[in-house]
Amino acid sequence: MARITNPLTNTEVKQAKAKEKEYSLADGDGLMLRVKPNGSKLWLFNYYRPFSKKRANISFGQYPEVTLAEARKKRAEARALISKDIDPKTHKEELNHQKKEALENTFGVLAEKWIELKKQQVTPKTADEAYQALNRHILPSLQKVPIQLIKPKMVIDIIQPVVNKGSLETAKRLCRFINEIMRLAVASGIIEINYLADITKLFPSPKRSHMATIEPKRLPELMNTLCNASITRTTRCLVEWQLHTMTRPIESATARWQDIDLDKKVWVIPAERMKMKKPHTIPLTPQTLALLNVIHSMSGHLEYLFPSFRNPKNHANSQSANMALKRMGFAGELVSHGLRALASTTLNEQGFDPDVIEAALAHIDKNEVRRAYNRAEYIERRRVLMCWWSNHIEESATGKMDISNSFKSLKVVNL
Repeated sequence: MARITNPLTNTEVKQAKAKEKEYSLADGDGLMLRVKPNGSKLWLFNYYRPFSKKRANISFGQYPEVTLAEARKKRAEARALISKDIDPKTHKEELNHQKKEALENTFGVLAEKWIELKKQQVTPKTADEAYQALNRHILPSLQKVPIQLIKPKMVIDIIQPVVNKGSLETAKRLCRFINEIMRLAVASGIIEINYLADITKLFPSPKRSHMATIEPKRLPELMNTLCNASITRTTRCLVEWQLHTMTRPIESATARWQDIDLDKKVWVIPAERMKMKKPHTIPLTPQTLALLNVIHSMSGHLEYLFPSFRNPKNHANSQSANMALKRMGFAGELVSHGLRALASTTLNEQGFDPDVIEAALAHIDKNEVRRAYNRAEYIERRRVLMCWWSNHIEESATGKMDISNSFKSLKVVNL
């Protein structure tokens, strides 16, 4: 005959006294209260594990934190799992692991991993701007939220105010950053599905605006204005250098003497200083070599071609050329980045190979094979293109008064 176990009462549980050795009080159906010599009381559930049928204990917590009624509820839940061939102890361990993983993998933690990867793909300035935008708009709300719990509604509520202010470009960028972080979580095995993949479609797209530039026929006007502008000689050289080399503002502003190779007549910009993280070789024309003479007389003893006015050990601000163009009267018509568009339009109108022009502008070809060919074969064709462009700039300078032309007769310096 099976032994009948009488259920415990609250009074029995409360008045159970410690003994020299630990002992157990049974409540039935596997639930027991273990009383230890130090007086602590622990709820245990004894059961047969599914499949293996081996005996096992699982703790339901200590009394009085866990009451008799709560312990019985846990027993019922455990038995329900067993009826489905689920081991309650293994199930509990998995839940605890998920909770621990959730605390360790918050949106903020993944954002830190994301920005470290971002720094390897873009320039430090671009990475910093991306993280600042995220830190300003997203992290205050999502930093401590487990990545598994982030759903579209949460993000919509955060980004909608940005959209309401009319900052559509910022909203789209934030959606892109968030999705990059969510994809990182998927790739890491932390979540299985990115529920935010299409969230950008919920917000209106910003109207595309090109960098302000001038028509090619206005190049003589630009050169004449630059010649007579009330700006420092260093800034004027910076504008001309950027114009001749067709580089981005940050690339020109951070140009270093150590990257200039006079023997090969090239300027090699390291990958870490390029937008697309690929090294870029720029053929130096007679005009840019002459311009180097002028620049060398001012900064040849320093690291950068264009040093900062306040701290010569640092490079010039990437906005220096832009501010100069505004002071010259081109506000709203031409920005420093637009000098590249001016060069591109002119060269395309002259019938130069579009692929060579794109290579000169350091635009990355998505075709891997053709990109490799471009690097190997285009350098000499680009040298011809760059020489034509420099000659065109020189001829456009009213009265031949661009700085490089004024110093062409000088001997090229030894760096």
